[in-house]
Amino acid sequence: MMGPNLVAGFWARVSWSPRRAAPETPRFATQGHTSAVSAASAGRHLQGVAVSFGAPDTLVSDGGIHLLLAGEIYNRDEVAKALGNASAAHGSDATLVLAAWHHWGMTAFRILNGRFAALLLDGGGRVVVATDHAGSVPLWLRADAHGVDVSTEAKTLAGLPGTPLDVAGAQLLPGGTGVHRVQAGTALILETVQGEVRTADRVYTWTPPVSRAAVGEEIAVGRVRRLLAQAVQTRLRDDPEPTVVLSGGIDSSGVAAHAVAHGGLVHSVSMGTEASDEFGPAKVVAGHLGTDHSEMTIHSSDLVRELPWAVWAAEIADHTILEYLLPLIALYRRLPPGPRRVLTGYGADIPLGGMHRHTEPLDLLDSVIAHDMATFDGLNEMSPVISGVAGIWSTHPYWDRDLLDCLISLDPGLKRRYGRDKWVLREALARMLPAETLSRPKLGIHEGSGTSSAWTALLLEKGVPPGRVEQCKAAMARRMHDLIVLRTRHPDEISFDEVLAATEKGRTRHALER
Repeated sequence: MMGPNLVAGFWARVSWSPRRAAPETPRFATQGHTSAVSAASAGRHLQGVAVSFGAPDTLVSDGGIHLLLAGEIYNRDEVAKALGNASAAHGSDATLVLAAWHHWGMTAFRILNGRFAALLLDGGGRVVVATDHAGSVPLWLRADAHGVDVSTEAKTLAGLPGTPLDVAGAQLLPGGTGVHRVQAGTALILETVQGEVRTADRVYTWTPPVSRAAVGEEIAVGRVRRLLAQAVQTRLRDDPEPTVVLSGGIDSSGVAAHAVAHGGLVHSVSMGTEASDEFGPAKVVAGHLGTDHSEMTIHSSDLVRELPWAVWAAEIADHTILEYLLPLIALYRRLPPGPRRVLTGYGADIPLGGMHRHTEPLDLLDSVIAHDMATFDGLNEMSPVISGVAGIWSTHPYWDRDLLDCLISLDPGLKRRYGRDKWVLREALARMLPAETLSRPKLGIHEGSGTSSAWTALLLEKGVPPGRVEQCKAAMARRMHDLIVLRTRHPDEISFDEVLAATEKGRTRHALER
């Protein structure tokens, strides 16, 4: 089957009391085929909805244990071999995860390398929830006296009836809705005692390494080259025509190069605005690699007005991250419809310090990298819903668990060396890309598309004083998050101009009251 074949998201309720009626089908941002799922175990009842691309297994069961898995597993062969069942690598990812649970229990989530969120109802009636190492498929909970709702999108839980309960070990979403977020690299076992939800166990399945490996140039370069090739290959699955978002920078070009090396037809696409684009550098790479390349131009004012869709997809209120995501949201929403698997170079900057290219000295660079890795959780930068709003499955090889461990643990002198940022990655790709690509300075996706300047220009045009631009952006993002995520308004119902006007009116009223 061309394109992805997986569950892209889900909502499910596990109840121990029939008192609360089942809600209507939740409004997902992810666009795909929806199907009902249901199961029962030890007096617990599971009912829900899965959103799928293709025709995957949805709810899988074995020995009274039921599993709902969104996403995919990348170390399938390793897991199957460790289970002593090589044929398990040829079944569905959900079936493989269930076999891993039978074999290892909670430890299975420390072994799995993937992009996933899982809900499991075990034979004792306990509820198990788990995220991948990076929390790249966000997972949300809302518990009450009669059950617990679990979803890959917070908006599907925000308006539910009943008095919400606290869930120990999960982070409460601000806003008074009782919605909690399962932290990245965490698995929780939830059980009920006399109507109270308790966290019986919390297991951390991954944390960013803070140690650094003392390895030479040749070993480091070879390791990065091998792990990046592996990360790209496992994400291609059996798709004969994947798409790569190509800016012409070293990160996305490296992904495109390895996708082409794996064989088959690779599509590449670049996006820009009338204010800025990277079409020239991207075209150089596409020509060198022989990809089927296309360009897309979006007017900068239209790009900024994608903000409600960015909030709808990422479910965050951080205006800086939303600004980074706007070009991707706009691109995905304008790609031709149909099943599509997209790979990006997004995320490489975090472990390699690409956004801190002017930070000196090296120990300070290492400190900011460690800080960025310690604070990424909850930003939802790599949520599949960002592309799922267009029915597209996206994945990010640089945040493969094995590659990420390697990149983080390299000493900073391999990340900045001989006056070049991300030196080890550039060297790892030296034989695959044009010289001008290997030496090209870093640009963020929001810089290459002119997103930051476009949002600023629009606010200045609307009369926002220059000194208040960042404050206004932050306030607009918070207001949209409240309307869209907490009050479940659709982004088409939200006007950028009306939110800006309400934000400025609120600021003026607050100033007068003071």
